[in-house]
Order: sequence, then C-alpha cells, then structure tokens
Amino acid sequence: MAWWHGSPKGTPGPELCSGGKRVRRVAFAIMFPGHTMVYPELRGRRVLLRPLSTSDFDAWREVRVRSRDWLVKWEPRPVPGQPDPATDKRAFAARCSARLRERELGTGYGFGVFVDERFAGEINISSVQRGPFQNAYVGYWVDQAMAGNSYTPEAFVVLARFAFEDLMLHRLQVSIIPRNSASRRVAEKLELRQEGTALRYLEINGVWEDHVRYAITSEDWAAKRDRYLAQWVLPQS
Repeated sequence: MAWWHGSPKGTPGPELCSGGKRVRRVAFAIMFPGHTMVYPELRGRRVLLRPLSTSDFDAWREVRVRSRDWLVKWEPRPVPGQPDPATDKRAFAARCSARLRERELGTGYGFGVFVDERFAGEINISSVQRGPFQNAYVGYWVDQAMAGNSYTPEAFVVLARFAFEDLMLHRLQVSIIPRNSASRRVAEKLELRQEGTALRYLEINGVWEDHVRYAITSEDWAAKRDRYLAQWVLPQS
C-alpha cells in the first residue's frame, strides 16, 4: 500500500468560504490492488490531517515510545497477547488497514495530525451512528513534546468542519477523565458544552473511570463556525 498527499499545487478539492476568504482543500490518494481511494486533505492554519499508512510507522513508533508514560494512563489497556502497534510494524499496518475499512464502511474516520510534515498525534471520529441519532465520538492525543501549542484545538475544528459539512453529522461527543486537565482544556478552549459526568463510563488502564461528557451539535457549529475558522483555519491577514 502506498500513499500520496497533495500540495497547494495538487488536485483541487472543495473550497471553504468565510467572510470572502477561501481555503482550498487538496486531495490525496491511497492505492490498493485494483482501485484507488481519494480523500480530501483536511487543513488548518498549521495542522494537516490525513489517514496514517504503513510508511508512518517509524514516526509513530518514535512518538508513542517516547511519550508512553504520558499517554497510557489515559488509554485502555491493550488486549493481552496482542502485539503492540507502537513497536510491531505488522500490528501497526493492521491498525491502519482497520481504520481504512472503517472509513469505507462510514463507521469511523481516523487521522494523523501533522505539523510542518512532523507527526504530532492523532484525532479520530469513531462509532458513527446514523438514523435518528447522527452522532459520533471524537478522541485525540498529542505528542508530549508538542503539547501546549494548541495544535489539538485546531485539529478539532478542522475535524468538526469535516464532520458537520461533509459527513452531515448532527452531534459530536467527547468523553474525558475528570483529572485529565490537558484534554479538558481543549474542550473548554473550544467552548464545547459540558453535559455532565458518566460514572464508571470506560475501562481505562484497567480501571473503570468516570468521564466528563462534552458535545457540540450542528446548530452549535453553525453559530460558532465563522469565529472558529477565523481563529484556527483561515490565513491570518
């Protein structure tokens, strides 16, 4: 499997318009035997979002190993006996393939976050539910060395634009362990609505943890869209 991503001179995609300004999306393609899947790149002012591929393994491994102690306390424990994608290239390739299958099925959309072509973390839309719910969940993490630069709020705005304007979802939810102050700052910086605390909501690192639940709906997005884009996406004048 190989991937290419466009540049400002690459294949043009839809244009984002706000206040008379335009930001052009470009496309990248992921090639499989017999067919090619083309997706728009998702760009903010500084960040680029695209699906990870096997060629990203070395960068992924370096960040995950170096930031391990900082990250694993907020994550589910790996399945016993399963290889670790952070150190096993075949397991990482299987993870990438699983994310692409989710995308083909419309159930999830995983993205690596890149800053100046450097891998900085991930942000994902998961468990997409259609019908009367039109809901999905967002999770994110960032390289410890790149934390504190507001890359994650910017990536969230880029992802939300994709979710509400391309996928036509109605609601995005984020669930965060109460003591995870760094992740909660992202939600608070974006003024996501806090909707209460779910007790013993998810098993994280072997413990059933409470989670504060945040949400944004398409109505919220419409009301805040221009301000979000001016702050995080559109070029500064």
